[in-house]
Amino acid sequence: MKEIEVVINTEEIADFFFMELVRRGYVPEEEELEDLADITFEFLLDKCIIDEDTDEK
Repeated sequence: MKEIEVVINTEEIADFFFMELVRRGYVPEEEELEDLADITFEFLLDKCIIDEDTDEK
């Protein structure tokens, strides 16, 4: 299996959730979106789907 580099951040996740929730008739608040994004990011880390980049640029 080929390894690829994927960059995902919580802001991108929050934007995705916002668009999807609005499309489905929900009006999420910013704090709710941030919580959902953090939870999703932690889930992806826990399942080893992504690795957290600790390099400072």
